Amino acid sequence: MTERRRFTSSSVLQGHPDKLCDRISDALVDAHLAVDTRARVRAETAAAGQVVFVTTDARLHG
Repeated sequence: MTERRRFTSSSVLQGHPDKLCDRISDALVDAHLAVDTRARVRAETAAAGQVVFVTTDARLHG
């Protein structure tokens, strides 16, 4: 039987809140990995109006 797959993607324009949220989350993950390359990090960011919500969960080794 042939496996069927569906590929989807989305994009947003520069200045969209999702871009800002992605940059914040990426910076948090990068900062943890700079300290410990084996770190396990989850960073989630959401923006609503003038408020930005950030949650993180990290496990560092050593």
